[in-house]
Amino acid sequence: MNQQRKPLGRMSDQQSDSSKKKSLSWFLLAEQRIQTAQAEGQFENLPGFGKPIPGIDEPHDELWWVKDKLKREQLNTLPPALAIRLDVQNTLARLSTLPTESEIRRELASLNDRIRQASFAITWGPPVDVLPLTDAEIAEVVAGWQSDKATA
Repeated sequence: MNQQRKPLGRMSDQQSDSSKKKSLSWFLLAEQRIQTAQAEGQFENLPGFGKPIPGIDEPHDELWWVKDKLKREQLNTLPPALAIRLDVQNTLARLSTLPTESEIRRELASLNDRIRQASFAITWGPPVDVLPLTDAEIAEVVAGWQSDKATA
């Protein structure tokens, strides 16, 4: 009944030696490739070299990568009701840069189409409560543009 057992220490030592060799060989391989790349100048003139790291001083945000991806892909995260309000605000602010009255009227007609489209679409978020501009409101915007052009 008494069987001799092999000491466990020897087996674990052999396993740890082989795992050390593997990690050491990976480390040496990685180090060798880094040194080769440095010698070839592959780390010179990298984009962002010598510039501060963007966002380094900002507080930690767990969703930083999501926000960065949305910005890179130019995706809109606003609900349609808020997006159309922002669209109205940006369009009205941009009107002063347009050169002719016909372009202003065309831009306002396009804005009204976008408002109608958002109003009748089935979307998520709060309901769209922005109404298309009336003819009187369009005439008022055009008159304001004309008075700004006359004073400029």
